[in-house]
Amino acid sequence: MKISVHGIRTFAYHGCMPEEGLVGTWFRTDIEAEYDFSRSIQTDSLEDTLDYSLLAAICQEEMAKRSKLIETVAGRILERVLSIPGVRKCALQVIKEHPPIDGQVDAVSVSLQGENPLVPKPENT
Repeated sequence: MKISVHGIRTFAYHGCMPEEGLVGTWFRTDIEAEYDFSRSIQTDSLEDTLDYSLLAAICQEEMAKRSKLIETVAGRILERVLSIPGVRKCALQVIKEHPPIDGQVDAVSVSLQGENPLVPKPENT
């Protein structure tokens, strides 16, 4: 079972060039987390599921911390999502819109995935 949040938009100041720390640019993040939400299907309770607003908040908090590399930001987001109780796997993509490189480039991105070995696999897989 997976929950996904697509297109978390943040304005941030990541990049190796000094001007990127001053001017900033838009980023989009997609997060997919594997979580057993079979209980919430039965209870219809937010307390029994992975609240996707938590995933968005983690992304926004980590994007607010300036880094030279989007790989670093993606790694921080991944680590925090995997620390949420019950999250077994996570895959994410951080997309930097209109990077300051030669030529017309719409975006660059970094994709990461990881798993928490302490969370058991669901029995039905």
